[in-house]
Amino acid sequence: MGNVILIGFMGSGKTTVGFRLSYRLRKPVIDTDKEIEREEQRPITEIFASDGEAYFRDRETMCLQKLLRTARDQIISVGGGLPLREENRKLLRKLGQVFYLQASAETIYERVKHDTSRPLLQGDDPQTRIRTMLAERDGCYKDAADFIVNVDDKSFEQIMCEIERALG
Repeated sequence: MGNVILIGFMGSGKTTVGFRLSYRLRKPVIDTDKEIEREEQRPITEIFASDGEAYFRDRETMCLQKLLRTARDQIISVGGGLPLREENRKLLRKLGQVFYLQASAETIYERVKHDTSRPLLQGDDPQTRIRTMLAERDGCYKDAADFIVNVDDKSFEQIMCEIERALG
């Protein structure tokens, strides 16, 4: 089956689906954000604040390059901005089957409105920011994806069943 990769906007369920799918398919799970935090020994919010977004995006690319050499038959959940770089989209497609967990701006806002750990959403009008960012990123997500799974109004069980059907 190979690696199963979950991409999508923040709050689309990548981390939760990744862990549940890992348990269900009996495969290890890797979260690229957690890997970067572990390697950097600091949270993403601190990386963004001290070194900036470009530095963090470079770390994401390095993480993918490493996974290409080491990850076999795993569930891989990636940060919401990782597929924005064309190089990363190419690496994702080489790494395994890519599932875009697609969510509406409304669904995302409901899921993340109380989460202060998301640096790109800090500001006066997070709903507009989500809509704008989602519109900017949707094409990149679709470009990287082998499969699109709409997650609006679906349980994690329904989402996992869709992924399993697509995997055959």
